[in-house]
Amino acid sequence: MKNHEFTLVIEASAGMTNQLEDGLFEAGCDDALLSFRGGIAYLDFDRQAKNLESAVVSAIRQVEQSGLNLKVKRVEPSDLVTSAEIARRLSRSRQSIQQLISGSRGDADFPIPVAGVTAKTMLWSWQEVTGWFMDKGKLGDEAVYENAVVLKQINESLEMRENELQLKSINRLVKQLRKSNKEFV
Repeated sequence: MKNHEFTLVIEASAGMTNQLEDGLFEAGCDDALLSFRGGIAYLDFDRQAKNLESAVVSAIRQVEQSGLNLKVKRVEPSDLVTSAEIARRLSRSRQSIQQLISGSRGDADFPIPVAGVTAKTMLWSWQEVTGWFMDKGKLGDEAVYENAVVLKQINESLEMRENELQLKSINRLVKQLRKSNKEFV
């Protein structure tokens, strides 16, 4: 069993704090700290489990089956990261990350941002970034990449659960994109 730290963002009102704390504790979330930021409820977990996926899934089940009518919206740390967050998570300087991004250092093949190219702040996929560092032999612990994959998959699953009505439309778009991709090959 390993210790796993993560945060669940939940839908709940700030006025329910005492009821939430008691109900979540009784549901088995005695390894979580309930907090609010800007009216958003979240639970910081410090959970023992064989792997991160087991830890997060068991926490989601306990929260949602607590009888408090709660819904987990997402898990953090997020897959979307700024260059500063990449530096912080990898214990590297901001300058070294900026040099990798700009191509002035390394092979000039750093992953492209997933959002923000035309905005002030660009965002990268943590999974893509850690995969890139792993491929370059610069990621000391493969579990960092594996955990990034797990968290991204769980968040995508939570998002898909929210948007079940859109699945038909999404499937139609995927078919169109596959068809256009074949035309370029």
